[in-house]
Amino acid sequence: MQVQRVLVSGSPLESWTVLDDHGVVEPVERFLAYLTDVERSPNTLKAYAHDLKDWFVFLRHRGIDWRQVRLENVGEFVAWLRLPPAGRAADVTLLPSASHHCGPGTLNRKLAAVSGFYVFHSRHGVPLGDLVTEFETVRYRRTGWRPFLAHLAGDRPQRRRIVKLREPKRLPTVLPAAKAQTVLDACTRLRDRFLFVLLWESGIRIGEALGLRHEDIAVAEGELTIRRRVNANRARAKSVSPRTIPIGADVVRLYGD
Repeated sequence: MQVQRVLVSGSPLESWTVLDDHGVVEPVERFLAYLTDVERSPNTLKAYAHDLKDWFVFLRHRGIDWRQVRLENVGEFVAWLRLPPAGRAADVTLLPSASHHCGPGTLNRKLAAVSGFYVFHSRHGVPLGDLVTEFETVRYRRTGWRPFLAHLAGDRPQRRRIVKLREPKRLPTVLPAAKAQTVLDACTRLRDRFLFVLLWESGIRIGEALGLRHEDIAVAEGELTIRRRVNANRARAKSVSPRTIPIGADVVRLYGD
């Protein structure tokens, strides 16, 4: 199986699909096409395509039809993903000292893709939604924290994924000033230096920086506005609502240069 990029004629949007020996994997294509229609991030689509490719490869190795999966198969899928790719074949035996291939964050994303895939098909008449998710009543302690507007749900059940791995909390890493200066000193073009100074001082994402236009920079006010739009270079801002960020004189000076 392989993941293939899909370009829609006459549209700037792109999507991804999964191919096997017979062509497009139809149930995966329907799900990914739906995510494209609701304008999910292209990076999310690409990641989900790879995740579902892994799921269908696992099912093929086990000889299981995707509509006849049991919950224990999901656990087996997690264990299978932890194996190195070369060790996932049935005739390969790994040493106990072999390290895990996928971390908890990657595994949870793949489980989210599989969960969303089955919930999507369950809502289209295939009785599969409760395979990876279940309805359960969420109860809170009398003095505990409650989400905003949680009282409106009452005792109605809410959908939650059954299988989810515990992820260790990690502190964000910060690039030291000395290393940042080393990067800037290595820049031979003003455009590149401006990009790295902008990322360093504003903290915006690379997709947000690559999607900027001249109209987004207010030189006199020293402000930068992040807007979500469709760009020719496929750069994309994650936040739907625009937000304004202050920028320093160094960024404004480099922008002018």
